[in-house]
Amino acid sequence: MTDKSFGNNYDHKATLRFFAKWWKLLTWVFAIALVASIVVSLFITPRYKSTAILFPTNSNRLSKAIMDYHYSLDFMDYGIERDCEYCIQILSSESMERDVCNKFNLMEHYGISNDDPHKMFKLHEQYRGNINVKRTEFLGVEVGVLDVDPQWAADIANYIAANYDTVCHRIHHDRACDASEIMDNVCQKMGEEIQLLQDSLKRNPQYSLGLTQLIHEKCAQLADMQTRAAQTQVDMNESVSYKFLLDQAVASDKKAWPKRSIIVLLGTLGSVVMCILVLLLIDASKKEDEE
Repeated sequence: MTDKSFGNNYDHKATLRFFAKWWKLLTWVFAIALVASIVVSLFITPRYKSTAILFPTNSNRLSKAIMDYHYSLDFMDYGIERDCEYCIQILSSESMERDVCNKFNLMEHYGISNDDPHKMFKLHEQYRGNINVKRTEFLGVEVGVLDVDPQWAADIANYIAANYDTVCHRIHHDRACDASEIMDNVCQKMGEEIQLLQDSLKRNPQYSLGLTQLIHEKCAQLADMQTRAAQTQVDMNESVSYKFLLDQAVASDKKAWPKRSIIVLLGTLGSVVMCILVLLLIDASKKEDEE
């Protein structure tokens, strides 16, 4: 009867001989690594996480929704995917980061010295590492904040959610100011043109039919432009909420990081695996010397 060999030619006896030879050292390495990992994990400052969840509103203009009867979209509707992406971009913006850092003096809170030549880079890295903005499954936006102080984490998350309206209003206000200035200039020029036509009508009554029709057209254009200017004034001066706040952040009573069990497990296993690799190299080197 012929013996058939399946699989590889791995020598299990060699493995048993290896562990029989080094089991005491590996036991010591395991014990020392276990204790060291536990001690290190205890010295890591825990951080707490708080989250606020909001839904962006539809990005339709408030003035059109209120003043234009033919406008079919409601600014009170929940935002679509586009509005969700806009919201995430604004919450993650440098403008938002600057407001949060100034409000909570995060440079001092994170222990960054004002004399440090790289203080702004370090502040930015700390901010990005501790504050996360992401989309939820149902087109909401979650603002998550990690901090060594659970109340600070909740306060920062709530401030970011609240400041979203401020940043949006600032953006819309600046845009509306530019549009309002342009419209005022256009209205002024159109008014001057109408006045010139009216003066011409007084001087040349024989052309009253054509001039009167032209004046009516210009007046209609001016009225339409004044309506748009009024809408822009509404957008510029009225401050409304651009979000629906679903969940307000609260101070957590349980740390979110570090996971000490994972640190201990990875630290211990990593040390043992590294020790095994070193011992295998030592044994291989001795075999080469003997040959």
